[in-house]
Amino acid sequence: MRSKIVVFTDLDGTLLDHNSYSFEDAVPALELTRSLGIPVVICSSKTRAEIEYFRRKLDNREPFISENGGGIFIPKAYFNFDFNYSRETNEYKVVELGTRYETLVEVLNEIRQKTGLHIKGFSDMSVSEIARKCGLSKELAELAKIREYDEPFTVCEDEKASYLVKEEIKRMGFKYTEGGRFFHLTGDNDKGKAVRTLTKLFQRSFPELKTVGIGDSLNDLDMLESVDIPILVKKPDGKYDHRVKLDNLILAGEEGPRGWNRAIINLLQKGKT
Repeated sequence: MRSKIVVFTDLDGTLLDHNSYSFEDAVPALELTRSLGIPVVICSSKTRAEIEYFRRKLDNREPFISENGGGIFIPKAYFNFDFNYSRETNEYKVVELGTRYETLVEVLNEIRQKTGLHIKGFSDMSVSEIARKCGLSKELAELAKIREYDEPFTVCEDEKASYLVKEEIKRMGFKYTEGGRFFHLTGDNDKGKAVRTLTKLFQRSFPELKTVGIGDSLNDLDMLESVDIPILVKKPDGKYDHRVKLDNLILAGEEGPRGWNRAIINLLQKGKT
């Protein structure tokens, strides 16, 4: 390899199957990245607790980005140099880019009261309701409730109502993004900002770093714009998210983890990096 490579990846509908949350179809490519010493950095709307669950299953020990760029969690001693971070836990040095979850819940409540629309956030949902809506086990639904920087929500009306909510979010100085199942209310953070922040740390060790990003939806656009090689996998319906448009975008050819597997193997074996 001519340069060090880092792969930034979304989870839901990308590395994980949209319905089963399995990564089995991506195992060959995961094994290839491991054999080549290529870090696979999870960059997801999922919570830290959820990502840690899948990191254990993946035997992944790299840094990760939670809740749409709200937090960057870097294992202690991962980098052999000092850098600025927001706080420290038993396991990580944490770079916080997001707004406190409690503040986001208050903002969503204020928008609900002002507009009179039927807006429902994760904070309003029970564990069983989240499990049902997301196709999660009770264990994973409980982990999805442990939020720090991002409030997923639905608008139970038409597209006009959703537009009004999004405009109000912007008016109040916050941001939103759209995932596979929910809108997400955040502070001034996004996946792209977090990817760029973490990339700068990797570049201190590998100045010729080449970054790859792989996702499936509009929620991943900021991440894909921030890497050298952006890859889009198909949605479960066999189509690409038409809202994701980049001149250098690579189309994976298949959906979810099958697309992930195919695109990463093609990229690495053909020496395009």
